[in-house]
Amino acid sequence: MKKPALAAAAVFLAAPAFAQDSGEKSASVTMGQLASQGYEIKAAAPNGGRYVVFMQNDKSAYACEFVNTNQTQCRQIN
Repeated sequence: MKKPALAAAAVFLAAPAFAQDSGEKSASVTMGQLASQGYEIKAAAPNGGRYVVFMQNDKSAYACEFVNTNQTQCRQIN
């Protein structure tokens, strides 16, 4: 039962993560770049034809929009 709750939470958290704009433009990075920096996938949830993937390293986290291995876009969420 824990996975569906986690997936539901990921979907609800993903929309605000991409919608927030603090006024400054943050650079988008790929999942590959984050993985090479030691980030780990902590959760993933389907979102239409895409997935929202959450990656974390210590106290830093990113939400990534994953279409396929060549099309990913990640933004810092904390």
